[in-house]
Amino acid sequence: MSYFSSDFKLGILGGGQLGKMLLQETRKWDIQTKVMDASDEAPCKIACNTFVIGDLLDFDAVYNFAKDVDVLTIEIENVNLDALEKLEDEGKKVYPPTRALRIIQNKAKQKLFYVDNGIPTADFHRFAYKSEIEDTIANGGLRFPFIWKAARFGYDGQGVKVVRKLEDLEGLPTDECIAEDMIPFKNELAVIVSRSVSGEIKTYPVVEMEFHPEANQVEYVICPARIEAHVAQKAQEIALKVSEKIQHVGLLAVEMFQTQDDKILVNEVAPRPHNSGHYSIEASYTNQFEQHLRAILDLPLGSTDSKVAGIMVNLVGAEGYTGEVVYEHMEDILKLEGVTPHLYGKRQTRPFRKMGHVTIVDQDIVKAREIAQTVKETIKVISK
Repeated sequence: MSYFSSDFKLGILGGGQLGKMLLQETRKWDIQTKVMDASDEAPCKIACNTFVIGDLLDFDAVYNFAKDVDVLTIEIENVNLDALEKLEDEGKKVYPPTRALRIIQNKAKQKLFYVDNGIPTADFHRFAYKSEIEDTIANGGLRFPFIWKAARFGYDGQGVKVVRKLEDLEGLPTDECIAEDMIPFKNELAVIVSRSVSGEIKTYPVVEMEFHPEANQVEYVICPARIEAHVAQKAQEIALKVSEKIQHVGLLAVEMFQTQDDKILVNEVAPRPHNSGHYSIEASYTNQFEQHLRAILDLPLGSTDSKVAGIMVNLVGAEGYTGEVVYEHMEDILKLEGVTPHLYGKRQTRPFRKMGHVTIVDQDIVKAREIAQTVKETIKVISK
C-alpha cells in the first residue's frame, strides 16, 4: 500500500499533545490523517486533515469514526475497546491490538499480567472497592505507607496517591483500585520499545526520570540515564520481555524502578508515544513519533541511537494560576544554547496541567542538566 501523497488514511483516537507531535511526522511524509477527540479545542485540531468531535469511550462514536480509515491507532489508551475489537473482527487494522490494550488499560490486570509472566514488579493488593482497603488494614494485611492507584483512567499524576494514614484515603474514587508496596528506589527509569507489524524490534536508550515530589509528575527526563552499564542492560532486557509478552505493535514505554540493591521492577507501561521519549525529537536519529508511524505502517524501524545527550523539562501550569495561559520569560530561555520549547496549544492553564516541554541538548550531559535547571527556574506558566 502507498502511504505517501495518496488516499491512504490514518485514524488517530485522541487529539492531545501526543497526537499533535505525531501529526508533525505525518505532515512531513504527507500522510492523510483523521483525528477524534471530545474537545473542540484539542491540540490536534489544527494539524490533521479531518477532525471529528466524539467521546473516545463511546462505542458508536469510535466504531463510526474508524469505518473509513485504513489503519487506526491511539494517542491515549482510555478508549472503547469493544468498538476496537469489533473493527478488528471486521478486518480493520488496529495498532496496538485490542488484546494488548485490554492488558494495559486496567492497572490491576496489568499488575496480574506481570506476576503471571514472571516480570518483576512491586507487591500489591487488588481491591474491587476502595472500602475494602480499610478492612485489610484493620486485619493487618496491608501496612502504611503504600501507593493507591485507580485501576482505570489515571494519567499525569491523576489516579495515584501515596497513602501514609487512613485519612489519606478520603475523597479518593471508590471504584476498583490497587494498593502497591512503596519501593525505596534509587532511580526511576524508562525504556521505549518499538515493535513493527512484522515483528521488527528496537529499543531506545534507558532514560532516567526525576519527579515532582507533590504532583507525582515527571519534571526531567535525562538521556542517557546516569546509571551503570549492567543496570541499563538489565532494564533493556526486562523491557524487551514485557514487549514480547504483551505483543503490542507500535511503541511501548516501560517505566521501572531501580531499587537500592540494583534490582529492576516494572512500575507500569504505556502503549503509545510517551513523555519519557520527548527528548528524542531533538536528540535521536529517529524520534519516537516517527518510530511509532514506522512500526504501525510496517516500515523499516529507524535508528534509536542518540546524536547528543538530551534532557526534557516538562512545562506545567504554576500553582495558584488558572485561566488563559501566559508563558513568562520565553525570550530568556531562547537565548540559551541547545534549548527547544514545544508548546502544546492549550489555551487554558491550571496547576500542574501539562502545557508543553523544553528539550535541552548538549554533548555533555552534566552541562545539559545545568541548563535544564536554569530553564526550569526561568520559564513560568501562569495566567492572565
